[in-house]
Amino acid sequence: MFAKDLFKDKTALVTGGRSGIGYAIAQMMLELGAKVMIASRKEDLLKQAAETLGQYGECHYQACDIRESDQRKALMEKIKETFGRLDILVNNAGGQFPAPAEGISENGWNTVINNNLNGTFHMSSLMGRNFFIPQKEGTIINIIANIYRGFPSMVHTGAARAGVDNLTKTLAVEWGDFNVRVNAIAPGTIQSSGLDTYPKPVQDLLGEARDAVPLKRFGTVEEVAHATCFLASPLAAYITGVTLYVDGAQHLNSGDTMKLTRIMRAFTKMKKD
Repeated sequence: MFAKDLFKDKTALVTGGRSGIGYAIAQMMLELGAKVMIASRKEDLLKQAAETLGQYGECHYQACDIRESDQRKALMEKIKETFGRLDILVNNAGGQFPAPAEGISENGWNTVINNNLNGTFHMSSLMGRNFFIPQKEGTIINIIANIYRGFPSMVHTGAARAGVDNLTKTLAVEWGDFNVRVNAIAPGTIQSSGLDTYPKPVQDLLGEARDAVPLKRFGTVEEVAHATCFLASPLAAYITGVTLYVDGAQHLNSGDTMKLTRIMRAFTKMKKD
């Protein structure tokens, strides 16, 4: 479906681009002709990722914590210096941890909201004001999560991602005046390096969770990358303000959504004991 030069002469920024979904998106955009800037917090690992991605096309990197205003500004200036413009912003950076709602501290809540919601808004606003709005052209893809039926055991990121879902709709309407399209992708459970960060009780639940997906498997990072490239491309020129679920219909199958929460409660109690 994608021509090799689909993103020829286009520039893209992928936050959280050093691993997992972000890395796959960056690689695919490079393969389709884009010049890509990747950003994340850990500069040494980011540099390694950019060097590896360089085999697919022109890839640059800039360390950036999207929660920090000065670092966001430095990233914007690096893009101006390197590319002179920006055509595509993929807001993929974020982070969370599984916990029942009653086990999330004020600091834990604020950290996830500040990263996943505030960071996404401020990145969009900064790149919009400095590139997309003056250019009268651009596209933003927000990578969120499966929040369709709430997000038990992940109330902090569920709230943040729901905010980004609404942010996507609102910016799509407001920035339509500037020919800027804004869409979101909500991945289901994706087989990526991110799964390895969860504690053993969560890992043990994954097999059962896989069977609960109507397509009977987890998604791949490449499948999320395909959807991202579609929404960022001229093929989706009349699509804006939508959230595309890439989850094998997982969001339509309720199952026992409380199982993970109960496991995390037991895990938290075991740690205290």
